[in-house]
Amino acid sequence: MLTELETTLLGIMMMVIMLGMGASMTWRDFFIAFRKPKGILVGLFSQYLIMPFLGYALALALGLPAGMAAGLILIACMPGGTTSNIFAYFSKGVLALSIMMTTVSTLVAVVTVPFLLSFYSGLAGLGGDYVIPAGNVAQVLVVLLVPTVLGMFLRKMNANAGATIEMIGSLLGVVVILFLIGSWVPRNYQMLLDTPFPVYVAAIGIGLTGMLLGYWLARALRQDANRSRTISLETGIQNGPLAALIVTLSFTGTQQQEVLFIPILYSLFIVITSSVITLWYRRTATEEALARDMAKVRA
Repeated sequence: MLTELETTLLGIMMMVIMLGMGASMTWRDFFIAFRKPKGILVGLFSQYLIMPFLGYALALALGLPAGMAAGLILIACMPGGTTSNIFAYFSKGVLALSIMMTTVSTLVAVVTVPFLLSFYSGLAGLGGDYVIPAGNVAQVLVVLLVPTVLGMFLRKMNANAGATIEMIGSLLGVVVILFLIGSWVPRNYQMLLDTPFPVYVAAIGIGLTGMLLGYWLARALRQDANRSRTISLETGIQNGPLAALIVTLSFTGTQQQEVLFIPILYSLFIVITSSVITLWYRRTATEEALARDMAKVRA
């Protein structure tokens, strides 16, 4: 489990991350997005309908123990993570759509996440010892909305300061993941060695499958390839640090370690898998751009 110091640092870093996310947005962005909301709605559909069901289905199919099933369902119900914005940028995706999807999914998470978590935990038959109280989740999300709104006001007052905070917040998302891995893995390496293969399948598969389904859903709903790749990354990259924070505030001792296991594993592997997918998407986007240029020349 995480130490008291690590839990405190995680909480502080999450506040800064949310401040940075808020600083990436202006009120005008919302008005523009809501005039053409299809991409965001597709993203929300994949985020809150596909991912939670996928987490539940994997937990059931792989026969995960109750604690790990709770951790998998939790990570599946989380809103998008801010690190997805970095991957969207490097993949030559639609950065504005990525940022808006992350922000909107986080705002609606106050209502959707407690409900989905309660529903799928009940459906999976998790005992009372591993049920994450919906009130705890809602309280954490409401508290994290404060720095988000503050970041938006800072951006409105000073665009340069807002851009700096946005960059810090996005980079800190990666730092938090590395912090969790660097502090937790050395203490639990034996547990990692003893972990059954299906647990690794769950931790890695939830992100990769989410990206795949997110992409093809977006294509089926007539989003172009670039927007579909962006929605793909947003769907598969969940807010791992937020999941870890909720676990540390809801459990202690052995229970905390069991539920925290998959969110930590997910956070470790999602950086690796997202990097590979991003390189692939970047190459594909470059090839598509060259093909368009050649077609213009021939025309």
